[in-house]
Amino acid sequence: MADTVLVTGASSGFGKAIAEKFASQGFNLIITGRRAELLDQLKKELEASFGISVWTSVFDIRNKAAVDAAVSAIPDRYLPIRILVNNAGLALGRDYFDNAAMADWEQMIDTNLKGLLYISKAVLPFLKQATLPHIFNLGSTAAKEVYEKGNVYCATKHAVDAISKAMRIDLLQHKIKVTAIHPGAADTAFSMVRFKGDGQKASAVYEGYEPLHAEDIAHIIWFCASQPAHVCINDLVVTCTAQANSFLTYKG
Repeated sequence: MADTVLVTGASSGFGKAIAEKFASQGFNLIITGRRAELLDQLKKELEASFGISVWTSVFDIRNKAAVDAAVSAIPDRYLPIRILVNNAGLALGRDYFDNAAMADWEQMIDTNLKGLLYISKAVLPFLKQATLPHIFNLGSTAAKEVYEKGNVYCATKHAVDAISKAMRIDLLQHKIKVTAIHPGAADTAFSMVRFKGDGQKASAVYEGYEPLHAEDIAHIIWFCASQPAHVCINDLVVTCTAQANSFLTYKG
């Protein structure tokens, strides 16, 4: 039986590319998100292209009851789950602290932090049953340094960094690997979401240089997942060549 990977936020961006990468390596998949039509289309494409099996699960990761119900409904043929990729997350707004919207803060906290906790807690019993279990948490360069107008987004990603370290300690007894991946600027829907559909602001983020692509992160996660059983890559900060950190990007 093929191993199973669960990827949250799999309908686009990093999540979709990660699902495609693991499908190409023969893994069965559980893909989750809020957009049923995109998940269904991805399921059809992956099953046709790679001959693997895909289970789609549509729910809002901010809703604990929905998360628990979705995990409980996973068919036995997809269990145990060997790899969990906590990819679902977002940034909303780029505002000074005093001007930021409380609703934006709450959605980022509920998605990036509480959602990650909900799904991790629900899936852990299945990870414990797996051979070579592995958790991947998608952080950000914002997990390592705070930048102007980043406030609560940076706070949530700092929390993801801390949770990843805590998981690595507390789950050591279960031989569960924990890897945190912290991407810099990447050409996904991230900026479009952050700027709430303002295409001009979103595209300006990537002008003058080549950012990361979703496939780059998928390749890196596959590399980490394919290491020998005794090797765990704990923490990676990944930027494009033009970016030094959260502050400095050379736009030539």
